Amino acid sequence: MPETSCYILDNGAYTAKVGFSTMEPKVVPNCIMKAKSERRRPFIGSQIDECRDASGLFYILPFQKGFLVNWDTQKTVWDYMFSKECCPVNFNEIPLIITEPLFNFASIQEAMTEIFFEEYECQSLLRINATDLAEYNYRKTHKNVCTIVVDSGYSYTYIVPYIKGKKFRDGIRRVDVGGKVLTNHLKEVLSYRQLNVMDETYVINQVKEDSCFVSMDFMNDMEIARKKGSENTIVKDYVLPDYTTIRRGYLRDVVRPDEDLEQQTLRMNNERFAIPELLFHPSDVGIQQMGITETIMHSLNACPEEHMESLLENIVLYGGNALFPGFRDRVYNDVRAAALDHYDVNVTVAENPITYAWEGGKMIFRDPDFYSFCMTKEEYEEEGKALAFERFDI
Repeated sequence: MPETSCYILDNGAYTAKVGFSTMEPKVVPNCIMKAKSERRRPFIGSQIDECRDASGLFYILPFQKGFLVNWDTQKTVWDYMFSKECCPVNFNEIPLIITEPLFNFASIQEAMTEIFFEEYECQSLLRINATDLAEYNYRKTHKNVCTIVVDSGYSYTYIVPYIKGKKFRDGIRRVDVGGKVLTNHLKEVLSYRQLNVMDETYVINQVKEDSCFVSMDFMNDMEIARKKGSENTIVKDYVLPDYTTIRRGYLRDVVRPDEDLEQQTLRMNNERFAIPELLFHPSDVGIQQMGITETIMHSLNACPEEHMESLLENIVLYGGNALFPGFRDRVYNDVRAAALDHYDVNVTVAENPITYAWEGGKMIFRDPDFYSFCMTKEEYEEEGKALAFERFDI
């Protein structure tokens, strides 16, 4: 069994990607949710699909600002993931790959190693950064020397340069803008302009996913959004779910006022592109940091000059925010404009940005040296935590 398959857990702050290397991964919400409609029952992970009415959901999240802080919640979600209900596993027979954030705190690393070896009785463990798996995936499919990995997820966006498969630490940059900031800002904007949705995180997150896109020319799109009638090609109505006939809302063209409508709608105009713009201009909401493309150039300038060309030719984007239409083109245009003319620029967006790192785990398991990266339970019992820090040095 250990030779044929491995269990991979890409433990993200919003969703965990979990499954055996021989199967497709399951994407499970990494949180516990409570609903107004069913006050007594907590919904763990994918159980939210069973909730009759997902309006006014209350989230209990294991992660804060990108780091695992709520162990009770995380342990509950892990127990659910490893159970028959989700993706059952016997860690006695199979190695585990689990991801952790960059620059993770030693106390969190220690606790994670301890839980998997002592409570889950894992026989073989590899604790690794998700960006390492994404870079491995890209390197194996593109046969390149250097890569810039842009991981834009729920809590933050990390830009990580890799030279010959190794992280170049001096070039790593973090922007404190991710999906959570975008959803919260959209809630505030809609609550101010139209309808109080401050308690509707779950629904507004879906509104963001279904209706937002990244603008190629912000000022021009603003002009279009100001126009009236058919000249405004951006404005749409988002039909909100009522949880009887509509489980998830959807975007549709604006209807005339004289047409009678049963469903409640939100008018989406400049919000559609102004929300993802925060990824490129965090200072718009008071986060005094550079945007993604400026940060990519800042990261590049910290790298050795001889690798500049190779790095610019291998920029890979993954994470939930990479799903916004136009995201890749905007990053390409901005980096192309900022880079010297004689360099080629190539920006790739992962085919499935959510599971890209997980797929990298699948590939690393096939690496002939895979077991040399891992730590076994015997080693843990003999050497303890000190070896874990050495082996998983990040």
